[in-house]
Amino acid sequence: MTINIGTIAPVAPAAPAVTEAQRPKRSPGTLPLSLATIAVIIAAWSLASAYGLVSPLFLPSPLIVLKAIYSVAVNGFVDSTLAQHTLASLLRIFAALAAALVIGIPAGLAIGTSRIGKSILDPIVEFLRPLPPLAYLPLIIIWIGIGEASKITVIALAMLPPIILSTAAGVKSAPADFINAARSFGATRLQILAQVILPSAIPSILTGTRIALGAGWSTLVAAELVAASRGLGFMIQSAAQFLVTDIVIAGIIVIAAIAFLFEILARLLERWFVPWAAHR
Repeated sequence: MTINIGTIAPVAPAAPAVTEAQRPKRSPGTLPLSLATIAVIIAAWSLASAYGLVSPLFLPSPLIVLKAIYSVAVNGFVDSTLAQHTLASLLRIFAALAAALVIGIPAGLAIGTSRIGKSILDPIVEFLRPLPPLAYLPLIIIWIGIGEASKITVIALAMLPPIILSTAAGVKSAPADFINAARSFGATRLQILAQVILPSAIPSILTGTRIALGAGWSTLVAAELVAASRGLGFMIQSAAQFLVTDIVIAGIIVIAAIAFLFEILARLLERWFVPWAAHR
């Protein structure tokens, strides 16, 4: 019996066995290093306070700041407790964010999809983007007054540019193949915008929202300078006027903690709604 060599399929060489030592090890992540960094900062802060390197008037110890947080939470400061100050600031932040999203997402879509929209809106965005909130705060007060509307408006104006620019960038990053495929199936411009371009822009919109929240918190203190009776920014400013440094640092820590929680929530929402973007 003859064997036709050409009909025998070549056998691929066996892959070498991978030992446990050769397997790629998973990275432990950045959490331990981040916690270590925070611990070093607190330790340095405690040592500076304990040895009198900085006057307690300017840098109270971490224990005194913790006592101040507890005191404000229980007894209050400037006629309001910590929860009341926090709630007032959160209401302003969320109202401003809602207004910025309602205005910013359509504006970003217009800039990213239309040359006319870009020609009209781009100069306005580039005018607002580098301006600090304190620059136009007096003008907003003249136009709107000193009530809650002026505070929300100032915070919303600080949030608008990141949302608009991120939305426009997300629109431009929509895959051309998806758009052409939708056109080949007879989709209208509105359907392409709603079902192809907007879903592709969601990761960028979420990123812009995270950046906008940071800008909003940094603007909150300036916004609560004017005729405010509650709020974390108002609490910090009131404490600074009387050199109550422990309350000032306590307010800063509370703002940082809330902003950090918002960042974690935004990342969780990104993983839930756009998991393909969160793992790129």
